[in-house]
Amino acid sequence: MTDYNAISPGTDLARYARELMRMHDTVIGGGRAAIQPRPVVSRSWRRVLGLGLVPDRSGARDPLGVERLEQLRSESPLRLVIDDLARVISSVADASHFLMVVTNGDGIILWRRGDTRVRRRADELGFSEGARWTESEVGTNAIGTALQEGSPVQLFSGEHFEQAQHPWYCTAFPIHDPRSGGLLGIVDISGPALTLHPAISALVETAVLLAESLLRRHHEAALERLRLVAEPIVSAAGSPALVVDDAGWVAHSAGVAVRDRIAVPELDRPIAVPGLGLCMPERLDLGWLVRPAATDRRITAHLQLGRKPVIEIHADAQPWRTALSQRHAQILQQLAGVGREGLTPYDLSVALFGDGDHTVAARAEVSRLRRTLGAIVDGSPYRIADGVELTVAH
Repeated sequence: MTDYNAISPGTDLARYARELMRMHDTVIGGGRAAIQPRPVVSRSWRRVLGLGLVPDRSGARDPLGVERLEQLRSESPLRLVIDDLARVISSVADASHFLMVVTNGDGIILWRRGDTRVRRRADELGFSEGARWTESEVGTNAIGTALQEGSPVQLFSGEHFEQAQHPWYCTAFPIHDPRSGGLLGIVDISGPALTLHPAISALVETAVLLAESLLRRHHEAALERLRLVAEPIVSAAGSPALVVDDAGWVAHSAGVAVRDRIAVPELDRPIAVPGLGLCMPERLDLGWLVRPAATDRRITAHLQLGRKPVIEIHADAQPWRTALSQRHAQILQQLAGVGREGLTPYDLSVALFGDGDHTVAARAEVSRLRRTLGAIVDGSPYRIADGVELTVAH
């Protein structure tokens, strides 16, 4: 996080803002400035210039309608912790000088809390609920750049690409699903540039860590409720079975050892579960009952690489096929190659991205893959699960 903070304690904010604005005009104009942009800023400016954006014109600001915004809010797990985030942020003495903004993983602003005067100033930028605040839409900004970099970003004054954003600072921190590591969105504090305090970074980080902890508790409580409701059903079934939630997380198991997650259940769609074979999910009030649909619990899988990768899974004589992305096919190919030894998130980051700096992205890709294939991919380290034979063909 060495590239995170835009200022250090004791910085003369007014003077530094003037220096950054001169640097911005010089560097964007193709010249060489007395000071150079930080690496995170330089990378973002190159991306934004490559998209054809210009600094003296505002990007697109077409906010979503009320109905679509409400739908996205209701679908976001962050709805469970938005009030807790707001309480942490508003607990500091100078909270009246900034806004708290929370986006989804696509950079769309779902919630905005803060002082009325600052909100009015933000409205002039189109920094409002329902707006997509990505680099491609509004240039270099902490939210969009944090999405691109996959890490916290703080920007001050002239580090923003658009000149209209120079009177602002932004401090953005990604918030992840504590279950899977997948990105849920961005928590951002923004305000007038000359009010930036070095402690803002710690405040945002604290709020995000609290929110992730609360999300974990919400999930554990929901699984416990599901387990209590479904336990009598599993006992009456009298056969190996699992009870899972709508995302495939295991609440209860009987007669089979499954770590934590299977593929996302759907009606009339078979699921391959190591130890159970091919299963047909049955809908419960709060989740799914998953039981074997075949007598043979062995699973064989064949991955066909190419322009459109496909995996075919067999248990008994019943095949099941699904298309895969190139990235997910690459993950399976890597795991098949290393065998029981498996890959750590760091190893997988090196295999996928060429370095070990993308472990969060690697975890998120495995999480998305497991939504499709479930426990066929095991964790700690990542490997093909016991009871699954995977072959790969080019």
